[in-house]
Amino acid sequence: MIKKLAKSIREYKTSALLTPLYMIGEVAMEVLIPTLMALIIDNGVYQNDVSYIVKLSIMIVFAAIFSMLFGIMGAYSGSKASCGFAKNLRHDLFFHIQDFSFKNIDSFSTSSLITRLTTDVQNVQQAFQMTIRICFRAPIMFVFAIIMVIHNSGTLVAVFAVAIPVLAIACAFFIKRVFPIFNRIFKHYDKLNRVIEENLIGIRTVKAYVREEEEKEKFDSSSRAIHDDFVKAQKMMVMINPLVQSVSYACILAICYFGAKLISVGSMGTGELMSVFTYTMQILSSLIMIAMIVVNLSMSKASAERIIEVLDASPEMDLNENGLKKVEDGSICFDHTNFSYSGNNTPLVLHNINLDIKSGEMVGLLGPTGSGKSSLISLIARLYDVTSGSVSVGGHNVKDYDIKALRDGVSVVLQKNTLFSGTVRSNLLWGNENATDEELIWALKSANADFVFTSKDGLDSVVEQGGNNFSGGQKQRLCIARALVKKPKVLIFDDSTSAVDTQTDHQIRNALRRDVKNCTKIIIAQRVNSVMDADKIVILENGYIDDVGTHDELLMRNRTYQDLVKVQLGGKENGEN
Repeated sequence: MIKKLAKSIREYKTSALLTPLYMIGEVAMEVLIPTLMALIIDNGVYQNDVSYIVKLSIMIVFAAIFSMLFGIMGAYSGSKASCGFAKNLRHDLFFHIQDFSFKNIDSFSTSSLITRLTTDVQNVQQAFQMTIRICFRAPIMFVFAIIMVIHNSGTLVAVFAVAIPVLAIACAFFIKRVFPIFNRIFKHYDKLNRVIEENLIGIRTVKAYVREEEEKEKFDSSSRAIHDDFVKAQKMMVMINPLVQSVSYACILAICYFGAKLISVGSMGTGELMSVFTYTMQILSSLIMIAMIVVNLSMSKASAERIIEVLDASPEMDLNENGLKKVEDGSICFDHTNFSYSGNNTPLVLHNINLDIKSGEMVGLLGPTGSGKSSLISLIARLYDVTSGSVSVGGHNVKDYDIKALRDGVSVVLQKNTLFSGTVRSNLLWGNENATDEELIWALKSANADFVFTSKDGLDSVVEQGGNNFSGGQKQRLCIARALVKKPKVLIFDDSTSAVDTQTDHQIRNALRRDVKNCTKIIIAQRVNSVMDADKIVILENGYIDDVGTHDELLMRNRTYQDLVKVQLGGKENGEN
């Protein structure tokens, strides 16, 4: 785990390595000062040697200055290294997520990924900074102080031989109890982020159904769970401080008792005893720091494991960057295709699909909810890989294409219309970043998105987050225009005209026939009107192809299609507007 996280240090390696060296310098100066003070008392004050006092005083001043300088440089380099590490770690996580297939994305909730990119990275950043600073400072301070105590009076070090194991056992006990609580807290964070995300995205629905109070209760419940667990953890951890204080005072009392005896027999000077008191506080403070380090590292360990879980998630799909770079035509062939979201043969969403679509055809997909329509078209653009069998586009298996080339050649207007904050122009350029204004205007007209031209800003009209300043039908038409900008060989509409009226739907289909040539068009729809003029209509039922034919052929022989026509068109054979 540490090795994988360390890869994100990269260009900040020098700062990360220098920080412990600065800490060692700072500690060395701090440890030196009590010894100099002891020498001033024992050899200067008692001997009434003013020049000796002045000389050592100057040395103390320089030691303090150097300690301060080392501390400043250590703080700067440590902050630089930890902030850089966090920046790189967020970069590595985000870029790794971009390589995820839809199946990978399905494995992590959006709220969980957000928590890992924010809270978890922040916790690991703090742990890293603590590691390169305090993790070096505290143990080195402990070792140096112990050495100086042994140097001044070896017998007094026995006091710490009793105190240190007591503190170590107590800290280990509390940390073992606290660690599971921290694991639980991060799951609560995931839930809280999910509640906030769902509420803000669906705020209009919340208000439409007057569910504000229920949403507040969900938020309070998640927030309260985090609070309660943190309080529970803190209640355990605060026990460490009085324990350390008790041990500290016991050590000081023991040193006073034994130190006084040593002074009385001439084995120790007064200055040396005073330096031992200072070293005692340094030893015990370093132990407190070490305990704090262990607690924070325990908390960050849970965050680190969650981050590694994402980094270890290998993309389920081979992007085949050396594959075919161009889709020659829009022909599509499903050959004994089976598909399951779990990746094995249970449960199958699509069963033994055999379907040939000629280049340039307009194909309609009809079927009840859950029949597998969206799953079927997702295999064409290789949003998911087939479980068995194959899918070919342009005469080649979709796995033989470079994934970018395939998805440039197969443009999908998904069921959920997503626009990004910016302008109409910036959203359309997602289809082709080099598209000219003339091409953008052509795409908008073909998608019947003339409302853009009535705006004073035209292509530069502002798009708010999620496209919330547009109606559902307007968002759908902008998404269709974005797909058209690609000028693909295959154009797929996943129920993407459901929010427009039948007349607009009819106008869009006419424009597609007129303006989009040599392109295979596949339309998933709930309305018979949307597909009845297609070259062929595919009826799906429970993941199986129930029938394939033209409107007239299906009207003659297929009961499902007959029922749809009867319900939607009142039995009329021609439902065109």
